[in-house]
Amino acid sequence: NALGAGPVSTSASGVELVEAYHPLITKGAVPVSVRLRPPSTGLVVTGPNTGGKTVALKTLGLMLLMHQAGLFVPCANATELPIVDGVYADIGDQQSIDAASSTFSSHVLNIAAILRVASERSLVLLDELGTSTDPDEGSALAMALLAHLAERHVPTVATTHHRGVAAFAEEHEALANASVMLHPETLEPTYRLTMGLPGRSYA
Repeated sequence: NALGAGPVSTSASGVELVEAYHPLITKGAVPVSVRLRPPSTGLVVTGPNTGGKTVALKTLGLMLLMHQAGLFVPCANATELPIVDGVYADIGDQQSIDAASSTFSSHVLNIAAILRVASERSLVLLDELGTSTDPDEGSALAMALLAHLAERHVPTVATTHHRGVAAFAEEHEALANASVMLHPETLEPTYRLTMGLPGRSYA
């Protein structure tokens, strides 16, 4: 079809998502490429608001589930995806007045539930890790979670606005950085995910 969907190879280790399109974004869609292979088991994505971090996260999770369900995947033929025992995501705001759950506590509850079940054969997706609380404490919590998941060899992709978390990923042997950028002149989002480089957040 127009997106070039087709079968992809199954990877024995890690993720190699090449030029993938979210199937619900067709007009003017920018393809997403994500690489997560050993020795890296975790990827930290930074960059500005509206830059495409969450869409990249959702696209990766959706591509894995489509592949595992035997569906054609809208991506390049060089893509290699693993078979996983689960895709576990904490994306969006799940606060609830009825349950007396704040934005921060809802994230903590979701992440605690994920930690109980995620394994080396899972994929964990964490959006805006460390937000909705004090920035210093949020950064410390994010770094502790990423270190814990890396120690357990759980494949993880997390987005964050905290520069300290990106710096932590730069120094950790099992973590890698990626970023989305703004056009240097127009300051419009490029929606391109650049592997290996931390990005700067803009409000």
